[in-house]
Amino acid sequence: MLYWLTELSDGGDFFNLFRYITFRAGGAFLTALVFGFLFGLPLINVLRKKQGKGQPIRSDGPEGHFVKAGTPTMGGLLIIGALVTSTLLWARLDNPFVWMVLFVTMAFAAIGFADDYAKVSKQNTAGVPGKVRLLLGFIIAGIAGFWAAQYHPAELTYQLALPIFKDTLINISFLFIPFAMFVIVGAANAVNLTDGLDGLAIMPVMIATSTLGVIAYAVGRVDFTDYLGLHYVPGTGEILIFAAGVAGGGLGFLWYNAPPAAVFMGDTGSLALGGALGAIAVATKHEIVLGIVGGLFVVEALSVIIQVAYFKRTGKRVFLMAPIHHHYEKKGWAEPTIVIRFWIISLILAIIGLATLKVR
Repeated sequence: MLYWLTELSDGGDFFNLFRYITFRAGGAFLTALVFGFLFGLPLINVLRKKQGKGQPIRSDGPEGHFVKAGTPTMGGLLIIGALVTSTLLWARLDNPFVWMVLFVTMAFAAIGFADDYAKVSKQNTAGVPGKVRLLLGFIIAGIAGFWAAQYHPAELTYQLALPIFKDTLINISFLFIPFAMFVIVGAANAVNLTDGLDGLAIMPVMIATSTLGVIAYAVGRVDFTDYLGLHYVPGTGEILIFAAGVAGGGLGFLWYNAPPAAVFMGDTGSLALGGALGAIAVATKHEIVLGIVGGLFVVEALSVIIQVAYFKRTGKRVFLMAPIHHHYEKKGWAEPTIVIRFWIISLILAIIGLATLKVR
């Protein structure tokens, strides 16, 4: 919205700053951060009052989690409110990729909200049936995949781009939409599975989103793509503003979610943020790089898949408990130790993901 202030510029004054994506990304970060600090405590008080007993705790979960009973959930509303407000304020509203990512974020947030509401109101961990969540998620992701394909350059439409082998494009034709659906829904559910300890999910989400935001900015600039040997996708640079909103809103949320958490993100936040990661990857043609940058989420999801498959086949477990962060809890690791070490892993993977931009 503030981009329109450039119409008041003569090319050399303050209003000219609003032409620059980096300036507006900084504004989006600060806006989201202030939003989180201003509305965090009031939102927590409302959630605590409305929810009463808070998020129900799994009876078969780690013993240390029972002390968290009564903690309110749906804290993702704070992050979503912060990033949507900052994006609408600072991004160009004529950019289709911004609206695509916002659509996915808000739609998955709605699914998560319904799931959280069902759990809190019924005081059980069942929530919305998994098949319903998946069906809705695939519908949303299918729309987003088709949406993105309409605005990709002709030479990239329905193509799969590879990191490192940057001159290689694989034409997957009509399979691109199902592939995009898998990426977005997979990312949403992987982040959802990671959100099991205080502060565990939000920092890796911020790291991964910021990394993809930088990538979006790079692939949206023809001078950068020429230098780095990347595929040019006009318009994706504006996604950096959305990513900055996630970073600012995430920090504001982490202030209250740091151990011991005053509020949980809930499915409202984890599904929305995971879906956003997938949507950004699809928009920028960096779906495979998402698997590197978001490698922690991939491992968390795989640990559940392996555990379930192996148990059904043998009646035995590979991990003491899945997702894998609970395995380390069962082994006696302190919760802050797991959280910090997983943050470090996320940062390392983000650096590796960024390194693929320069490898030729």
